[in-house]
Amino acid sequence: MSKILVVVDMQNDFVSGCLGSKEACEILPNVKNKISEYQKKGDTIIFTRDTHDENYLQSQEGKYLPVPHCIYGTDGWKIADGLEVDNCQYIDKPNFGWIHWDTNRFSEEDEIELIGVCTDICVVSNALILKAMYPETHITVDASCCAGVTPENHKAALLTMKSCQIDVIHG
Repeated sequence: MSKILVVVDMQNDFVSGCLGSKEACEILPNVKNKISEYQKKGDTIIFTRDTHDENYLQSQEGKYLPVPHCIYGTDGWKIADGLEVDNCQYIDKPNFGWIHWDTNRFSEEDEIELIGVCTDICVVSNALILKAMYPETHITVDASCCAGVTPENHKAALLTMKSCQIDVIHG
């Protein structure tokens, strides 16, 4: 059994940039502490990066959210300062949920924890995809290390995940 931490989209554009929020800034110390815990134990840490190209506004997502963000290689695309650690992995995902988690070869015995932003978009998408792919795997979301588009959406996403047998903890 191994423990895996998935840090979802903790990128500059979602923290302090064009789609940033007060709540995303407020969770930074919790996220940093959680990453440090996993690093000290030698557990697997995976960062997802929302990754778009210059044609973002022509995409399906761009038509609904017409704010260019996380354009590959820009400062907004980079992981927020102080969060990256040695020996971590990266997944550049072109949309909300990464549908290729099976290429990482998780097993039913693994424990997966998700943290990051936005609770109500990318965190919930990836948590539900992982639960569907690995129904017997223990999956946790730490609410104290997540922020949604709004506090109300954050709470709604946590309830959705809890309803789908994902453990929601609060720190």
